[in-house]
Amino acid sequence: MADEMNDNTEAPLLVAARGGRPSRTPVWFMRQAGRSLPEYRKLREGTAMLDACMDPEMVCEITMQPVRRHDVDGAILFSDIVVPLKAAGIDLDIVPGTGPVVAKPIATVSDVNAIPELHEEQVRPVVEAIGLLNAELGDVPLIGFAGAPFTLASYLVEGGPSKNHERTKALMHGNPEMWHALLDRLAAITAEFLRVQVNAGVKAVQLFDSWAGALSERDYREFVLPHSTRVLQSIHGVPRIHFGVGTGELLPAMREAGADVVGVDWRTPLDVAVERLRKAAPDLPLPVVQGNLDPALLFAGLPALEREIDRIKREGEAAAGHIFNLGHGVLPDTDPDMITRAVEMVHKTR
Repeated sequence: MADEMNDNTEAPLLVAARGGRPSRTPVWFMRQAGRSLPEYRKLREGTAMLDACMDPEMVCEITMQPVRRHDVDGAILFSDIVVPLKAAGIDLDIVPGTGPVVAKPIATVSDVNAIPELHEEQVRPVVEAIGLLNAELGDVPLIGFAGAPFTLASYLVEGGPSKNHERTKALMHGNPEMWHALLDRLAAITAEFLRVQVNAGVKAVQLFDSWAGALSERDYREFVLPHSTRVLQSIHGVPRIHFGVGTGELLPAMREAGADVVGVDWRTPLDVAVERLRKAAPDLPLPVVQGNLDPALLFAGLPALEREIDRIKREGEAAAGHIFNLGHGVLPDTDPDMITRAVEMVHKTR
């Protein structure tokens, strides 16, 4: 099988994820496979996003593109957080320039009860893509991913992206029983999607809670943490990365959910994040962190970029292990050559 062909347990990304000191600082970038690459735009032309995500050969090629071009230390499976929802039978689409749009937003208990379960055969193309990738990637680990229950719930309740998440918060506080029933169903879908990816051969997983930063720590602990915990603790045998945007105040709780690696956005310095995590759980080993270059710095020119990368690497030394990444995803208009140079700078020893 693919796992026997490419035993990459000593790959820098996996060593760092275990809290070790690898031969070089590992780096990969969220959204490294995507619109910043002309080869991606050419391949995707005329193919809808969700169709692309269910085409094994296309998923393989798009996932490989940044690995070939940038020499990153991890390949992130090309997919989208709503793929398992669509595969399970929820009527939604990804609208260019908007994002996921749900045909019938969740509004009643019967809507929650109608959410279907996810079965492995519904995401068989993803399994096939992982098999293709493990045959090509060699020593580079493949990272699987899924959207966290809260972020998926927000899309389903709001009907699409939301600035204020008012319907989501209203449901959360106004009908907690229905809220927890909704997240129970979404946690089951997410856990199954990740389990399928792990069984197919991904070497790490990342749980994206893109919108969790809209919550207070109190609300996060009451309404979100139990469900993210269920997802992360259902995954065994691979490092579990947990990332959210604007979650500086939530980092200890996000680690409690079962994360082996805590992703940190650009707003919180890594050494500050490590200290928060350490103080919150002094009996646990030093945390492992991922991050956290501001994606906008890829537009700032090489001297500024090198200064920021050096600073982040120094701050990352406070952790047991550090996986370099952005503090969010690559912006669509980013010059691919700047991404390549950034990787070279990260790999360079000081």
